[in-house]
Amino acid sequence: MRRPATMVAIVTCALLAACGGSGSSASPDKKASTTTTTAAPVAPLTGVADPSGASQTRPVVSIKIDNVSDARPQSGVDGADVVWDEVVEGQATRLLAMFQSQVPDVVGPVRSVRLTDPLIVWPVGGVFAYSGGAKYAVDGISQAPVKLVDESSARSAMFRDSSRAAPHNLYTRPASLFRMGGEPVPPPALFDYAAKPVIAGTAVAAVYIGFAKNSASPTKGFDPTYTWDAATGTWARTVGGRPFAVKSGTQIRPHNVIVMPVTYQGGLGRIGAEAQLVGEGPVKVFTNGREIDGTWKRTDKVNRIEFLDASGAPIRLMPGSTWVELPDTSYPIDVTPVAATSPSS
Repeated sequence: MRRPATMVAIVTCALLAACGGSGSSASPDKKASTTTTTAAPVAPLTGVADPSGASQTRPVVSIKIDNVSDARPQSGVDGADVVWDEVVEGQATRLLAMFQSQVPDVVGPVRSVRLTDPLIVWPVGGVFAYSGGAKYAVDGISQAPVKLVDESSARSAMFRDSSRAAPHNLYTRPASLFRMGGEPVPPPALFDYAAKPVIAGTAVAAVYIGFAKNSASPTKGFDPTYTWDAATGTWARTVGGRPFAVKSGTQIRPHNVIVMPVTYQGGLGRIGAEAQLVGEGPVKVFTNGREIDGTWKRTDKVNRIEFLDASGAPIRLMPGSTWVELPDTSYPIDVTPVAATSPSS
């Protein structure tokens, strides 16, 4: 017997409703769709986003660089993530430049290791490139967790530039150094970075660090001035009133400057003097046109140095490159307020 079409439709609708086949009130629960956004990797030694992820695939390469006038202008230093400026014999300074997020073609002139260097590189490991050194200094860096590369073991990674006089003519190729090993990969961060523009501290125009001067030729001295440039968000480095530039002509302009007065055990300016980088003391951090005064603390050489403000909270830097100045505690540090004229270096 044929059923009326209306009855079939009613039965069908009832069955669908019972099974949740129609009607919003009877629809089964559905999981809410979610979109997962993965943040770009961050270069550990700059805090800058690294969409390529290259910084996550390599260690840090630390290179000891000459800083006397005969070695200037240096090459490749503007590509460093972090540069440490330390006092050596005669109260000259040498640079220890750390490369990780960028790989310049050539860096130098490369010079010998000093006792301060192991204390700087210990927390980050990686590769340490140098020209050689006195036995006590080489013994010191040999204890640090780094892959040592000197002129005798570098092979094609180092070369002599015939256009310059020895000993200021040894250069290295960072790309080759990165291929020589070194751990960890990537290195840990040395600093804390701010997610927003830093507004803590006091607005300043410049800071002068009183390393050794050269009264006869001020541009050959070691005493830098960093002047805030709001347009680029950097601190322009000058010595003797002239831009401190690399061979390409690019002026050194870090995003952050840390001035960390220390004591040099063994006698300031003497052979074998060593910066005391374990302990604590005052620090001045310059970032985003601001000066933040605080304290540096370090309990052990295996740990990084902590930079704390007056409340004990970490001082946060703007993402970017950083120069760490290590003047002796006896050296003057002159800060220029915003309304005043920048000091002469």
